[in-house]
Amino acid sequence: MINSSYARRGIAVAPHSLAAQSALAVLREGGNAAEAMVAAAATIAVAYPHMTGIGGDAFWILADPGAAPVGIDACGPAAQAASIGFYRERGLGAIPARGALAANTVAGTVAGWELALALRPGKLPLARLLEDAIHYARAGVPVTASQEANTGGKRAELEGVPGFAARFLPGNQVPKRGALFVQKPLAETLERLARAGLSDFYRGELARSMAHELRALGSPLALADLEGYAAREVRPLELAHRLGRLYNMTPPTQGAVSLAILGIAERLGLARLEPDSADHVHALVEATKAAFLGIRDPYLTDPAHMKLEAQALLAPGRLDALAAEIDLRRARPWGGRSLPGGTVWMGVIDGAGRAVSFIQSIYHEFGSGVVLPGTHINWQNRGCSFSLEARSVNALAPGKKPFHTLNPAAARLADGRAMVYGTMGGDGQPQTQAAVFTRYAVFGQGLQRAVSAPRWLLGRTWGSMSETLKLEARFPAELADELRRRGHAVEIAAAFDESMGHAGALVRHADGTLEGAFDPRSDGAVAGF
Repeated sequence: MINSSYARRGIAVAPHSLAAQSALAVLREGGNAAEAMVAAAATIAVAYPHMTGIGGDAFWILADPGAAPVGIDACGPAAQAASIGFYRERGLGAIPARGALAANTVAGTVAGWELALALRPGKLPLARLLEDAIHYARAGVPVTASQEANTGGKRAELEGVPGFAARFLPGNQVPKRGALFVQKPLAETLERLARAGLSDFYRGELARSMAHELRALGSPLALADLEGYAAREVRPLELAHRLGRLYNMTPPTQGAVSLAILGIAERLGLARLEPDSADHVHALVEATKAAFLGIRDPYLTDPAHMKLEAQALLAPGRLDALAAEIDLRRARPWGGRSLPGGTVWMGVIDGAGRAVSFIQSIYHEFGSGVVLPGTHINWQNRGCSFSLEARSVNALAPGKKPFHTLNPAAARLADGRAMVYGTMGGDGQPQTQAAVFTRYAVFGQGLQRAVSAPRWLLGRTWGSMSETLKLEARFPAELADELRRRGHAVEIAAAFDESMGHAGALVRHADGTLEGAFDPRSDGAVAGF
């Protein structure tokens, strides 16, 4: 088993090693955790372009020692022209997942970078924070196996989408692993942001260029949608746990689900179970079902449209009731309501103990597939998660935020440890968070073991369309057989299956030592000093 990485003055983890190194370089130059994360976010938008980009959304948790954690909602709303009627008039029963009609929400991630730097000002100029990303875009970055596989797998679906081939199929070929992937127009876009400032994305020359191109391609987005957008500071959701205080993001994310799973598991007596046993997996899978069916599906959406305050969904009485419905010997029927999706999670802790849990996404692999010709920005398709049924909790409406599977996690344990952790993977995110947290904090396993150990996944995620309970092949056959006896529809996945997500975790111990773990399923690394 791979050992954890340790540091004292700063540490970062990312699912691509170059992003972790960009964060570390900023920390070494005296930058703070927020500055380091902006650098990592820009680099990974270049180095892992099938998973993330500046045409998507993001969410942050900033956790400084001795202060209440702060959240950043950098999720863009639907265009003012995007209504149920807009799509019905075009003969559609659902919002397409690809193409210009899928590019129907403002991209919020750049506004999130701007707000993070305003909330946690540092000493490094924006041009320095974007420097690595600009270099990798202009000089080229080696293609990962993940990028090659996803480009090849999605080529037939996406090569006809405007702009996709120009950016992602150089020479009309799928880029091969190890080849240099050059993105000069994107480098020029990042340089423009470095010169003009991040607000140029929404209220400047870049905004005007993007709005013109989006409308020309058939997107409902307009310049006014970009000009009216700003990321928001929010108070993260909080769960009182036997081991300390746990934090996650507010709606429209499913952060409440991630916290609810851990709260329900505590009520099931998880700490008394054998770690990584059939009992452990069953308890968390059933807690996942309860949280999805009892909290996510009926309630979670844009907070301006919710029936209940999100924190109320985590009230002790509600979690008690959800836990009481669970049979520890028998699986609850699963109706297959899960959602696919892919993204990146990253973490940073600086020498002062300031921690960031960050997640950035374009939703499906390559988002909408639309790449704007003048800037090579790949626009997200997060708005395809809206429903065209007016009675749905996530019904489309102009200016409404879409439901997000994204959710960055953080914890402050009673023994003085502080933790940030998370993963990509659609509906796998709360499940993998539960696996990592319970292995590390509840059962006392090493941090790297908690991330690397065999994982499970109920339902779909990116790269997977079946609604089974998937187990990595490293689980014992006896465990799979026992779960089948309890009524689970079990499917065996590869030993280190990328569909299980790219997880990561960082911990600051009470003595100031920093510890990190990355996911061997990714192309990631921990970087520290």
